[in-house]
Amino acid sequence: MIVGEMRRYLRDGCALKVGRSTKDLAYRALSAREELARAGKEPDNEAIAAYLGCGAKDVCQALEAISDPLSIYEPFPSCDGEDLTLSDRIADSDGDSWIDRIALKEALRRCTRREAEILRLRYYNGKTQTEAAAEAGVSQAQISRIEKAALEKLKKYMT
Repeated sequence: MIVGEMRRYLRDGCALKVGRSTKDLAYRALSAREELARAGKEPDNEAIAAYLGCGAKDVCQALEAISDPLSIYEPFPSCDGEDLTLSDRIADSDGDSWIDRIALKEALRRCTRREAEILRLRYYNGKTQTEAAAEAGVSQAQISRIEKAALEKLKKYMT
């Protein structure tokens, strides 16, 4: 009974839900790695796959599936000695962080339709306040007030 409970704990103890067949393959791969390592050198995934009679890609995926996930905010050392997080390293081609884009999208949902439209005209379409006012059918002063209030909302929700 105790051995069964230990197996259940090891099988279900991952942070993410992984299928039983994938876990079984991963644990067989770990055992095979130990056996092959005792024979002489540290085996790669191809050698483990050949030993088990399955594909190297399957072995690689199974071993990755049982590893613990890392936080994107966990620091790791870089070449220049400065600790970075994974979120610092993940960026779009133009340098903007995708996390910032998600936060901005969520903050924009809290704005009214009119505020979102003014921000779209001003910042996405590059219109001046006067051009945005003409398109929205209001005065430039109203555009200024609406924009200021919308930017305050964004700042509040993004910090």
